[in-house]
Amino acid sequence: MAPQIPSGNSTLVVIPTYNERENIGKALSELLDNVPGVDALVVDDNSPDGTQNIVVERMKQTPRVHLLRRPGKAGLGAAYVAGFHWGLDKGYSHLIEMDADLSHNPRDVARFIESLKTFDVVVGCRYMPGGGTESWPLSRQLISRGGNLYAQWILGLPYLDLTGGFNAWSREVLEAIQIDQVKSVGYAFQIELKLRAHRLGFRLTEIPIKFQDRQWGKSKMSFRIIREAAIRVLYMRWITKNAKPALSPAPTKEN
Repeated sequence: MAPQIPSGNSTLVVIPTYNERENIGKALSELLDNVPGVDALVVDDNSPDGTQNIVVERMKQTPRVHLLRRPGKAGLGAAYVAGFHWGLDKGYSHLIEMDADLSHNPRDVARFIESLKTFDVVVGCRYMPGGGTESWPLSRQLISRGGNLYAQWILGLPYLDLTGGFNAWSREVLEAIQIDQVKSVGYAFQIELKLRAHRLGFRLTEIPIKFQDRQWGKSKMSFRIIREAAIRVLYMRWITKNAKPALSPAPTKEN
């Protein structure tokens, strides 16, 4: 018997959280009120601030919200892998990554869904015409720009925003890229997923997004995450070089 999606919708937005009490309620409202036909899965790493309580209350109001409880903080990559597995097991055909802190505009999810009609992977891009970052200090802009240029150069990828975390995936891609083998976290996790999809021949495109720095709560970015990304990118150069091409056409970019 085929898996049964609780609400009947085919798209799941996966939202990892850790201490996002100030943001998660508004993020869910913005998403559900403005993008019909999607469900939301909050993957919470046992937040001590009561994030889960807010999600549970929202679940009482609508079948479109779900909660995956994890025993402790284990990193962004592991949270997404757990959320992807939950969505695939439930039968969703498209899964979208989105931050809980409103740095990603939930209303943009509709544009991702539209692009998934043509492409296998849709990448939210801050560094193409129409995209950008807001309220970032110069130091963070330099780290982000430099990280993307470094990954592009080492891996030979044509995409402008490899480190961004606002992305959409067809279930065929997530099943093919063997997400359990992706051990990276943070920036490196996002890079590795895109690299694996590209090396397998899936169709990737980028669409412009505006990234707004969080207004409430603390950023999860750290020097450890940046260092891990730099080292992992060197390793990634070889991990999927022997991957067999998928049946999809070569990757294509959308202007």
